[in-house]
Amino acid sequence: QLQLVESGGGLVQPGGSLRLSCAASGFSVDSYAIGWFRQASGKEREGVSCINRSGSTTTYGDSVKGRFTISRDNAKNTVYLQMNSLKSEDTGVYYCARAGSFCSGYTTRPIFGSWGQGTQVTVSS
Repeated sequence: QLQLVESGGGLVQPGGSLRLSCAASGFSVDSYAIGWFRQASGKEREGVSCINRSGSTTTYGDSVKGRFTISRDNAKNTVYLQMNSLKSEDTGVYYCARAGSFCSGYTTRPIFGSWGQGTQVTVSS
């Protein structure tokens, strides 16, 4: 069974950092582009970042550029999202998903498979 499991969320003060993990099972993370998405309460899910199959291309939403970094550890079959300088508007449930073969357009096309449970990130003082 192809599965992604998110972890690493929590409560953090504004300006703080968190690193989210997206652990894959049933497939290799370098066989798909992997995207991170988030959904704030009462809002639609939005794309945050994506890393392509080769790992050579990363994509970020405008609201997180310069603060978030996506990376991948093929040996651990895990994709990470390092989040720095967190703001209250970063609060939400964060999900990772298979985004196909490339990142271009990943926010507007259906993901491969289904959404996991996500991990809650709360930025608050």
